[in-house]
Amino acid sequence: MKMTLMQHFVELRRRVLWVALISMCAFGAGWFLAPPLQRFLTVPLLNVWPDGTLLYTGLADGLMIQFSLAGTVALMIGIPAAMWHAWAFAAPGLRKNEKNFIWPVLLMSPVLFLAGAAFAFYVLFPVAFKFFVELNQAAPVPSVLMPAVRDYLTFAIGLLKVFGLAFQLPLVLVLLNRAGVLSRRAARRMRRYAIVAIVAVAAVLTPPDIVSQILLALPMWALFEVSLLFMRRD
Repeated sequence: MKMTLMQHFVELRRRVLWVALISMCAFGAGWFLAPPLQRFLTVPLLNVWPDGTLLYTGLADGLMIQFSLAGTVALMIGIPAAMWHAWAFAAPGLRKNEKNFIWPVLLMSPVLFLAGAAFAFYVLFPVAFKFFVELNQAAPVPSVLMPAVRDYLTFAIGLLKVFGLAFQLPLVLVLLNRAGVLSRRAARRMRRYAIVAIVAVAAVLTPPDIVSQILLALPMWALFEVSLLFMRRD
């Protein structure tokens, strides 16, 4: 059934309100989940630094951390909800082949993001944090290592987001291929340049140690190679 322009606006407003409501509920849930989430995020650091102590540097630190973690939960739930509602709004105007292509993208995007975040948390964090702790403890002058909680959480959450976004590479390449912008033959020819670009991106986005950079570059390279398998043949 065809809809008038006003009906489209009403439908769009309804879906925007749903996304806003879901995000607000997610923020509320995140507010109560913030303490266990904070403990969970500090586990990789404390595993390699059992006697470590994190520092609150201001009276408002606890409140700001609560807001930050609640906002992160709201984004993690609100963005997939927004993507689903955008799909539901646009779906009636799409052809069948377009629907069949977009559905897997909507499903795989959060899966790949979570896979990237999990890789960072369980593989990168122990290696990177052990490196930083040992480097600081080996300082040539008397020192006490007491990182600020806000700085640590900002750093950790930032890395989780970086790896989550980096793992979207297959979707980007496949979308470009299906849109006719990038052929599989061209992607293969660009392999050496892609590897250089991946190494450069890994060097910029990860901590300044070679192990962390390799731990991001290798999965991205593997994802690039996997993406070639899902591209249409030339």
